[in-house]
Amino acid sequence: MNHEWITALNQFASEATPGVIITVVEERGSTPRNAGAKMVISQAEQYDTIGGGHLEYKAIKIARQMLQQKQSQPRLERFSLGASLGQCCGGATTLLFEPVNTDTVQIVVFGAGHVGRALVSILASLPCRVRWIDNREDQFPNVIPEGVEPLVSEFPADEVASQPTNSYFIVMTHNHQLDQTLTEAILQRDDFAYFGLIGSATKRHKFIHRLHAKGFSEAQIKRMTCPMGIAEVKGKLPAEIAVSVAGEIIAHYNADFGCDQQSTPADTTVIERLAI
Repeated sequence: MNHEWITALNQFASEATPGVIITVVEERGSTPRNAGAKMVISQAEQYDTIGGGHLEYKAIKIARQMLQQKQSQPRLERFSLGASLGQCCGGATTLLFEPVNTDTVQIVVFGAGHVGRALVSILASLPCRVRWIDNREDQFPNVIPEGVEPLVSEFPADEVASQPTNSYFIVMTHNHQLDQTLTEAILQRDDFAYFGLIGSATKRHKFIHRLHAKGFSEAQIKRMTCPMGIAEVKGKLPAEIAVSVAGEIIAHYNADFGCDQQSTPADTTVIERLAI
């Protein structure tokens, strides 16, 4: 039998796509699929089936709510299949929801100069998936760290719109005009997790003036972090700047560290659904 969900999981792993594996772990009476049946859900796609109908509709809705809430703990849901809602099987089934790749941070780095190279080498050792973009092919090193996807693009700003929701954007190119163009493209999105622009307070003031002139709101501009990095790190060497920026990124994605563990029991959450 061709298992679509296995192919989908491999794709999710290679692209660091957050998803949820849904597995039928228990069946009682007449049910659409037997125990062991699986499907995989992302925010935009679904692969394989646990039987269709209202059960599958509810399962997909739960899985996508888990993704929206960035839940990382597995949970069990027990369903009684009610004929009144179109499931005439009459049995009961228990589904296991297992989030995958929910802790992977998607980072887009624009710029393959000295600081960019130093930063990417650090990010590659973290739970991150890095897309590294520059318009100069010769700036990339011969050996690219695992988990890093280099991309040579003649027009880097054109790549902004295609990046995943909740991405971290880091702009550190060799050209101030390109930085400006990238900044405008990023701020036009309202679904990024973080945007950092390398530069001084003077550069920030210049950019803010230009952004106001182009109609960007104060709320949009406030989402730009510039200067970026941990203020206590004063060094100017590429490695020192990279450590400072990486530290700020880690602090940002770890801001809610421990909250999920405090609100969720250590074992799998079990929720009863009397009817679907």
